[in-house]
Amino acid sequence: MSAISFKTLTQDDVTTSRTLLHESIPITGTLVSGTYETSSVTSRGLNVKTFSHGMFQSIYDYPYASSSANHVFDLTVGCSTGSYSASGSIVALSKQSEAQVSKKVNIYNQMAQVLVGYDTDGNIRRFDADGDYGTTTDKMDDMVFMNFSRLLVKDEIKKGSFELKLGGDPDWEQGNSATTVVTITDAASATNYRANSPAGEYGFLKNGSTTVGLIYYQAGIVALTASAVGQASARAGESVNVEMHENAGTSITLLRTGSMDAFSDGVRNRIHNIKFNNTTELNSTIYFCRANKGEFNYSSNPTYLTGSKIRVKEDPGTNEFKNMPMSYVTTVGLYSPDNELLAVAKLSEPIKKTPINELNLRVRLDY
Repeated sequence: MSAISFKTLTQDDVTTSRTLLHESIPITGTLVSGTYETSSVTSRGLNVKTFSHGMFQSIYDYPYASSSANHVFDLTVGCSTGSYSASGSIVALSKQSEAQVSKKVNIYNQMAQVLVGYDTDGNIRRFDADGDYGTTTDKMDDMVFMNFSRLLVKDEIKKGSFELKLGGDPDWEQGNSATTVVTITDAASATNYRANSPAGEYGFLKNGSTTVGLIYYQAGIVALTASAVGQASARAGESVNVEMHENAGTSITLLRTGSMDAFSDGVRNRIHNIKFNNTTELNSTIYFCRANKGEFNYSSNPTYLTGSKIRVKEDPGTNEFKNMPMSYVTTVGLYSPDNELLAVAKLSEPIKKTPINELNLRVRLDY
């Protein structure tokens, strides 16, 4: 009988698998609008962090100065240079009366570079409502960006699972009124999505049949048009007029003329609920480690044999074997071609191995 300690795995002994795991992620509007508000913080909660540059806000699930706080998402706004032209053409920045013009354009360009990419002439593409960059229509120039934490998104957002509910009130500062609730989803993109983005796959966010934004699944970023926030500001039964909205003015005008923090505050105050399912991609390599009847019947303990005889099984008086060889399998080691130990798998309990039985151990390596 052979005392095999190592056995070479063949291609027939190795296979791979891919499993997608999903978690439901709910984000309530009370958290986003500032749950941890105190008397010293009148407009934002302690879980909403702003910065001296005023270019974006970070929302946490707990006061951000606490060691228990987890980052939820960043919120910012941006405009393309085309949105500053009355005719819609691309023009140089000149309207200095509008707040943070260069910063808004920089944010838009930064997000567009990452999510949309460049055309054949090396120009940054603008966000497009139908994903067809060859057309000059359907461009989205005034945008709200939600960049969700990798802690929540994991590998990607599950297609067709995103839902955003926005409440509206004509008073921009109040915003989160239940008189009107607009539901924005990517349900239509569960199977109808695009893959012509440098950041991976993306779908279309719709309010009814109207496209109001894009969702980038692997990047974990939502790009929402400013007009979508304006639509959430109409009273029940009223038609939406994003060019001149009662008391609030058009949301597009507010985005251009107001500060980035002020507009982000208005967006946060309108959020009723955000929910989606994340995705964790679990890749596995499975090794079938087979011990045939004549293999691995001897212990790897050097005291098991003496003079090629099984010491622990011999009769002390006659030097004859009383029983057949036997071992207990407790560990499987995976080795490189030059016999370097790479991974170890432990069995939950020892398994008896003798010349009259065979074992087939399934070792799974996840990554």
